[in-house]
Amino acid sequence: MTDVSRETFLTHFPDVSRETLDKLDRYAAMLTEWQKKMNLVGPGTLSEIWTRHFLDSAQLMPYLPQWTRSVTDIGSGAGFPGMVLAILGAPHVNLIEATQKKARFLEAVATELGLEVHIHAERSELVRNIRSSVVTARAVAHMDELIPYAFPFLDKGGIMIFLKGQHVEEELTAAAKDWHFEASRHASLSDPSGFVLVLQGVGHNQSTRKDVRWRGLGHVTKAGVSTQKVVTPPPKPEPDPEPK
Repeated sequence: MTDVSRETFLTHFPDVSRETLDKLDRYAAMLTEWQKKMNLVGPGTLSEIWTRHFLDSAQLMPYLPQWTRSVTDIGSGAGFPGMVLAILGAPHVNLIEATQKKARFLEAVATELGLEVHIHAERSELVRNIRSSVVTARAVAHMDELIPYAFPFLDKGGIMIFLKGQHVEEELTAAAKDWHFEASRHASLSDPSGFVLVLQGVGHNQSTRKDVRWRGLGHVTKAGVSTQKVVTPPPKPEPDPEPK
């Protein structure tokens, strides 16, 4: 199946190397083939793999801090956004996916593309001993549920980057009852009503600390949520190095 959205992806990321583009092509081919046997993504999105999935995931790359040492992606599904970030060069990516058939697909993709990613085929609550500079997620849960899932994987000073829809403000308001954070919302490149949501300074409020202590959460010092407005995406990422 020819994906007509490939050119749109290249409009936003024109400087990806030939090697990276080849890996994305092979990833798209594997996704299309495996989709015949199992439901990895919505069937109606196969003709838009490069925008609905690849561009949607790749747009997180510019928000990764330069000091990023590792990324943990919760509820990776068919690999979005985590696998795409790994292909684009994000370091030490952990993919957490509880559905076994999807985890097998992720293993197959990682092996085929020669990627050094770590796949955890179990529920996020059962995964231990991972701390990452960045925690990502797409279409996993509302913010008041997602932050408790993500927080145990967040290293000190780390950030969370989530792909969210048009109800992001309502979700932030609900999450702020139990958590404090600074939030910045960035217009999505792939969804006119969507946002890339970046959270930093995340911690749980003192009044709710006893409810989440079992997850090993740390001390908090203040409460509240920022009110930053929507901003345009940051500059495009630097070109990938040419393969050696």
